[in-house]
Amino acid sequence: MYKKAGAVLLLSAALLWTTHPSSTYATEGTSNISGSQTESQAELNWIDGTGQEVKVGDLAKLKLDPDFLFLNGADAQTLQRQNGGNPTGLEIGAVFPKSEDAVWGLFFEYEEPGHVEDSEKDDIDADALLESYKQGTEEANKTLTPENQLFIDGWDTPPKYDDRTHNLSWSLLGHDSTQHKLINYNVRLLTREGYISAILVSDPEHLAADRATMESKILSNFSIVEGQRYQDFNKSTDKKAKYGLTGLILGGAGLVVAKKTGLLAMILLALKKVWFVIIAGIVALWKFISSGIKKKKQARHQYDQPDTPPEDRMEIR
Repeated sequence: MYKKAGAVLLLSAALLWTTHPSSTYATEGTSNISGSQTESQAELNWIDGTGQEVKVGDLAKLKLDPDFLFLNGADAQTLQRQNGGNPTGLEIGAVFPKSEDAVWGLFFEYEEPGHVEDSEKDDIDADALLESYKQGTEEANKTLTPENQLFIDGWDTPPKYDDRTHNLSWSLLGHDSTQHKLINYNVRLLTREGYISAILVSDPEHLAADRATMESKILSNFSIVEGQRYQDFNKSTDKKAKYGLTGLILGGAGLVVAKKTGLLAMILLALKKVWFVIIAGIVALWKFISSGIKKKKQARHQYDQPDTPPEDRMEIR
């Protein structure tokens, strides 16, 4: 079998994996984590894609392509802890490629700050946002050791909102202290009273191809269930978020990181100070990516064709 391990700390946390999850899988809805096992020894319920529909939390569903594997939210969090990551507690699912040659991961997280109005969809100021990111990075770097410093170079993809699907996406291009290129790509799927974050983590060399895979084979097969869709918002009964699309690009990310790091008080300060929180999360994310890729290249992969049916699951070590 493939010997593998994976870890994720996504957007406001980070993704790391050292080997690959391809050969361990389970039928949907079946748990094989025994009470006697410690979490570090627990087996995970990998769902092997066959074109079936899987639940992503309680508000979305995904038609799982045969090229992919899926973990529910609980197992996605366990996977992170098993490998040194710090889950945000917001995870509702994760998708991995089966291919041994693919090195990426896609995690879904859900937050419910209220309905995010898209009235500013035509007024997102990408230049102003980028300048704020750069200024925030400079300030954050003053508190970091040189090896942990991050530098923002520009937009890989400026913020873009699709008012048909109610999806907001953007990606930043940067580098670390060793001049290693870094890219962070994010998608927000707006819902009735919140949003789902679809965070793709990849290396710069493969990001374009991995992004195309995510968009054509995953997000195109991903849907919000009826009653939880953006258009299902009821202004008479549902709460509204205190920010719009620009605030989601800035404060939304910062809020997730703040909850994880205990810096929630910073969010209550002026908006410019949120950058300390946001940049801290991005630094962690990219550092974990770099570490994970290096370890994966050094890892030794072994494959044995399983001769047991899917319900006889194998242990991840």
